Amino acid sequence: MGPGEIYTIFKLNGGDAAAAYTMREQERSMAPTHWNLYIAVADADQTAKKAAELGAKVLMQPFDVMTFGRMAVIMDPTGAAFCIWQAKDNIGTSIGHEPGTLCWSDLYTGDVPRAKQFYEALFGWEIALGENDKSGYLHIKNGGEFIGGIPPREMKGDSIPPNWNLYYLVTDCAASTEKAKSLGARIFEGPIELENVGKFSVVADPQGAVFSLFEPEAK
Repeated sequence: MGPGEIYTIFKLNGGDAAAAYTMREQERSMAPTHWNLYIAVADADQTAKKAAELGAKVLMQPFDVMTFGRMAVIMDPTGAAFCIWQAKDNIGTSIGHEPGTLCWSDLYTGDVPRAKQFYEALFGWEIALGENDKSGYLHIKNGGEFIGGIPPREMKGDSIPPNWNLYYLVTDCAASTEKAKSLGARIFEGPIELENVGKFSVVADPQGAVFSLFEPEAK
């Protein structure tokens, strides 16, 4: 890394939960402070090539991150950016299903059918409406496991640019939202309760990076 650049691993209970790094000047001119979604792949080069063939823009061609892995930055055909990660010495996150860890990702996009077509073709995801769900929300399944969703366009309107919104698991959404606010966060939404699902809030950290908090409904 260059002078003044810092990469920090966020650990939780001994596992790697997330990370932060200093944005380069070029990156700052392209995008505000944000969270990146990394999607594991077997071959970063082949995945990036396929993404381009499917209509995506490869913002950063595949490159090695020392001996940790190989990655690329891709913008899907609807304008939402994400990263792909081919693990070598580092698999990425090593802890989940605990408070403070990534638990879900929503894709906000103005072209839901195009996004569905792209991600199903690129990653083999199953993207479909939930049973008895008339909201239009699409659930994303990978290998039989629910990993995220795509809200219908009318849920978010046209004011939000295409992006992936990351959700972090909490035990008390209201308390975590208040704590985030006390630490300098801006609260955009919530807590909002979703019947038979749970509660969530959308917040931005003091530097403006947006993410969500999610408290699942007690079973």
